Amino acid sequence: MADDKMLNLISQEGDSYSVAVKIATKSELVKTMIDEDEDDADEVQEVPLPNVKSSVLTKVIDFLKHDDAEAMTEIDKPLKSSNMSEVVQNWYAEFVDVDQELLFELILAANYMDIKSLLDLTCATVASMIKGKTPEEIRKTFNIVNDFTPEEEAQVREENKWCEEA
Repeated sequence: MADDKMLNLISQEGDSYSVAVKIATKSELVKTMIDEDEDDADEVQEVPLPNVKSSVLTKVIDFLKHDDAEAMTEIDKPLKSSNMSEVVQNWYAEFVDVDQELLFELILAANYMDIKSLLDLTCATVASMIKGKTPEEIRKTFNIVNDFTPEEEAQVREENKWCEEA
């Protein structure tokens, strides 16, 4: 299949996005779903992505296009900073500067579509939100209810105090 050939990515809502095969096949899922032997030049293949909302798919496509033009730098692990602009190029840091709901939907889409670089970026962003925070601060950041009794929490801290020894 020629790299200049286009295909349509179909969102959960049924919206269609025309994307170059070269860009779309950065997704391992899309790569496995297209028909390599398709010779009919008039027929544009459609790839249904029932687990990806339109609003998220447009962001994913923006990411894939930018990643094709300027590949994201490899993210060092562990993260050297909780500031994403110190970890990746500014465009990528701004790309993930979104509300939590969209960030988590991007993680799910990256995982579903098997886009390693996007999954790395979005997960690193969540890690940066956790980096250097206490459990209480993390609960507040992610709206997590502490369902441990004070006794259970003390027991867990005691069993895992070796983690905090440095």
